[in-house]
Amino acid sequence: MAEKKATTKKAAETKEAKAPAAKKATATKKTAVKAEVTAVNAENIGFKAGDVYQALAAAQKALNVKEIAKAAKITEEETLLGLGWLFKEGKLLSTDDNKIVLA
Repeated sequence: MAEKKATTKKAAETKEAKAPAAKKATATKKTAVKAEVTAVNAENIGFKAGDVYQALAAAQKALNVKEIAKAAKITEEETLLGLGWLFKEGKLLSTDDNKIVLA
């Protein structure tokens, strides 16, 4: 009988050791994040600049980057690429409150 108790005790210890590991595995679920990739080339950036310009022209007022992205239906990263293009061409002006307006 002494052997059975030892076996039962080991089995109980094994179950206790496995139980926390099972809980830990279920607690560390990761959610999948889709990364959007923007092609950085002159043609794509030119199109984004056109989107930004059209959004600013339609608004007829100064907008910040988030507002431009929302109006143009593009990401903030794409908005910044388009803004850079338009600033280089001298088509935009920046206001004191970090908003952008057509020149």
